[in-house]
Amino acid sequence: MDPVVVLALVAALVVIFLVASTVRIVPQARRYNIERFGRYRRTLQPGLNLVVPVADRINTKLDVREQVYSSDPRPVITEDNLVVNIDTVLYYQITDPRAAAYEVADYLQAIDQLTVTTLRNVIGSMDLEETLTSREEINSRLRAVLDDATGKWGIRVNRVEIKAIDPPHTIKEAMEKQMRAERDKRAAILHAEGERQAKILTAEGTKQKDILEAQGAQQAMILRADGEAKAVELVFQAVHRNNADPKILAYKYLETLPHLARSDNNTFWVIPGELTEAVRTVTRAFGDQPAEAAQSGEAGTAGAGDRQTEGRTPELGTNWTPSLDAAAAADEAGKQAAAAVNDAKAEAEAAKSPQTPRRGHTPDA
Repeated sequence: MDPVVVLALVAALVVIFLVASTVRIVPQARRYNIERFGRYRRTLQPGLNLVVPVADRINTKLDVREQVYSSDPRPVITEDNLVVNIDTVLYYQITDPRAAAYEVADYLQAIDQLTVTTLRNVIGSMDLEETLTSREEINSRLRAVLDDATGKWGIRVNRVEIKAIDPPHTIKEAMEKQMRAERDKRAAILHAEGERQAKILTAEGTKQKDILEAQGAQQAMILRADGEAKAVELVFQAVHRNNADPKILAYKYLETLPHLARSDNNTFWVIPGELTEAVRTVTRAFGDQPAEAAQSGEAGTAGAGDRQTEGRTPELGTNWTPSLDAAAAADEAGKQAAAAVNDAKAEAEAAKSPQTPRRGHTPDA
């Protein structure tokens, strides 16, 4: 082969190598640290970059995006001497590629060890219950310490989260028992509160019912009394409007006496004291009677109360002769009243028992 051709090929190869060594293309979100003869020269930015061949070389390639680092569970002792395993999640970002490459040998290991020591300092001042309920405080304190320490390494810690806190198995069982007891306690309290409310509502309902029933009874009694008062008033007005004769009223009074003994449970009868006055009024209906005849009528009525006769209740009608004397009229009226009472007593005794009715006792007026 011609030596000239060989030299040309060698020269072309050298040019291609030099061009390839001079051009550096950096991807987005990447940073390349360039060293010239072993000394840091500059950091290449994303895009097309030119370097000195042979003299410049790439030392480190760094990713400046936010990254996640999850540490392994580490044992930590609490203030009440309980060992818990805690693992954390770290979110960080490289802000200075030169410092991240030359200020610390392995920034991930440095961050991990710093996280463990900070956790032990923070958790060592808390008991187990406070540790389990103070995650936000622990995260804030961890982030403050890590951000301050990693600032000079060209790293910014954006967030630190505790992923899990695992107490010992015996502590877990005790916590489960405590939680179960608390739930049973709340359930018992809620049940008792429900029963209390139910009893209160029942009592309120009973109270309202009694009040309404009492008000209803009161209204009924008032209406009944008003009705009776109006009825009595109407009767009274009718009597006075028709100008009823006292003789008729006395006769109606005597007609009412048999009804006093018609109840099945009556074993004792009381003849009102107004009976003599009624008899006296009836007696006056037959003529002019002196006061002695009225008194004889009263005595005749009292004496006739001890005798029992049978038959129907006699009534005063138009067949009576007004020419009877006063004593005979009073005696006859007393006998009729006593006969009416005895008839009513006999009917009541016969209705109560099939045996022969016993004699009733009519007290004196």
